[in-house]
Amino acid sequence: MTETVRHLARDARRALREGPAAITRRQRARLAGIVAHARARSPYFRELYQHLPDEVDDPALLPVTDKKTLMAHFDDWVTDPDVTLAKAQAFVADPAVVGEPFQGRYLVATTSGTSGLRGIFLQDEPSLAVGNAVGRRARAGLRIGDLVRLLRGAGRTAIVTAPGGHFATVAGAARFRLDHPRLGWMLREFSIHQPLPELAAQLNRYAPSSLTGFSGMLGLLAAEQEAGRLHIRPGMIIAGGETLTAANRARIAAAFHAPVRSAYAATECGFLAFGCAHDWLHVNSDWAVLEPVDADGRPVPPGRPSHTVLLSNLANRVQPILRYDLGDNVLLRPDACPCGSPLPAVQVQGRAAELLTFPTGGGEQAGISPMAFGTLLDRVPGVERFQLVQTSPTTLRVRLKPADGADPDHVWQAVRDEITHLLTRHQAGHVTLERGQEPPEQSAGGKIRRIIPLAAPAAGDPAR
Repeated sequence: MTETVRHLARDARRALREGPAAITRRQRARLAGIVAHARARSPYFRELYQHLPDEVDDPALLPVTDKKTLMAHFDDWVTDPDVTLAKAQAFVADPAVVGEPFQGRYLVATTSGTSGLRGIFLQDEPSLAVGNAVGRRARAGLRIGDLVRLLRGAGRTAIVTAPGGHFATVAGAARFRLDHPRLGWMLREFSIHQPLPELAAQLNRYAPSSLTGFSGMLGLLAAEQEAGRLHIRPGMIIAGGETLTAANRARIAAAFHAPVRSAYAATECGFLAFGCAHDWLHVNSDWAVLEPVDADGRPVPPGRPSHTVLLSNLANRVQPILRYDLGDNVLLRPDACPCGSPLPAVQVQGRAAELLTFPTGGGEQAGISPMAFGTLLDRVPGVERFQLVQTSPTTLRVRLKPADGADPDHVWQAVRDEITHLLTRHQAGHVTLERGQEPPEQSAGGKIRRIIPLAAPAAGDPAR
């Protein structure tokens, strides 16, 4: 795959040099190709697209799809008849095979998302190659000193994430080590579930040249760096999973004296967008289509927040993602970005980090990333949906919707045990867990806000 990546990387650089018109030409040609492939090889898309013109290079002509519908038609959705939902479910049920090629050739990753429905997503070799090629754009604009630090660290990349399971970051790292056994030391995951002092000690020993993680967790690590318990010198920091706020970016950059770049990715498309120094995410639109739309599916003009966004992944042919409702709220920049990139620039409005903070016995504050709770409870059997509401500094209300056939009391016990263990490891074992009798509440748009931190008191109100 190395030569393929080199070829794709050259084309990616050439597309940026040639400008927006060349990027649009590539996008339209690749969209036409993936639509034709989906019609020819996927029974689901063959039926869905039967009334469309013979050639389609305009995404607006395609009907909208979503995770619930595609998962319900999994066996007809995929373009490889040897791939079935039953086989994929059996594969992801085994944590020992994370990152191993499914059916000998596909990378598999899972996600549940805010809807509570777990998705199973496959990537083929061409899709992985595209991700590797356009991923190099994340280093654009780095200063010489930052590049030197990347080289001095011998390319060691620390990924602070949720361990276990077939999550995209974990599965991708495991696949890299399988494909490059001599270079496995260059990529290492660190668990978000462990206490910060342990995490800091491990990162100190590893001395990464680049650091990647959830935005909220990177903010906590910045505090450890400021306190002197963490002392690493990465040449670049990549924040993802949650919206990177301006304040958090500034704190992280100052603590590590390193450029901070945000990344916008989904399990459905891991190479969607990379951030620039001006706090905008540049969509790799030569290989992906991102359409901001309103609640009725109509295009939203640049400069206005969308209700949701429709994604078309132009690289993945085994499991076509075409005009797929991703569920995020984005704002498309109406003018050229000061960084000079010809790629369209967006800001994501719907992935703000919601850190839960609890007082510890020593008078300090224990901050726990929302991803720590999410990735933990996603693996508890019998949980269809959950919502954690911090109702006081030391009280957490747990709202659960058990899956059909699951015993609610057994599910509650398992969830309570997992949360208690996580809180205890972060020196917050004194926090009271309440079992909410009400189900998780949906927003007006139908989403479940899974983590709801304690609201800050309004100006003039007494601090709680």
